[in-house]
Amino acid sequence: MKLAQRQIVASITPSSTGNVEAPPAVGNDGNFQYFAQVSGGEITASVEKIYIGGKLFPEVLCAPAEIGDITLTRHYDRDVDGDFLKAARQLVGRAYYDITIEEFNCDIKNPQGTRKYPLCLLVGLTEPEGDAASGAPATYALTFSVQTVA
Repeated sequence: MKLAQRQIVASITPSSTGNVEAPPAVGNDGNFQYFAQVSGGEITASVEKIYIGGKLFPEVLCAPAEIGDITLTRHYDRDVDGDFLKAARQLVGRAYYDITIEEFNCDIKNPQGTRKYPLCLLVGLTEPEGDAASGAPATYALTFSVQTVA
């Protein structure tokens, strides 16, 4: 079964390890909050091509795989996200979160596939932008540096 992009959502929770001070959770009401857009998380490995004494084709030496940064984007709601953003601004580069990305069915129920990225460092925060001529919802984005996929 093919998935629509709307069936892939992400959530974050403060990591139980790695944090010097407790980072905030998204949403001031204690409810589970999803991010509407997920990007990044590609897995790549660098290679070095070594040409040995006159050989026509190189030997390939591979480095360990690395996971690219993950960016999560969410529609901004001051009542739900305001306190979180205020606290998170001060914790960029210092707060660790566990990221969960889920694949849902057509009714947006019952996650079928789940990826978990533990202990991701918050490395970027893009504030909600304004445009007086637009009726589109404001969004904010969080960027995380990823160590591993569970």
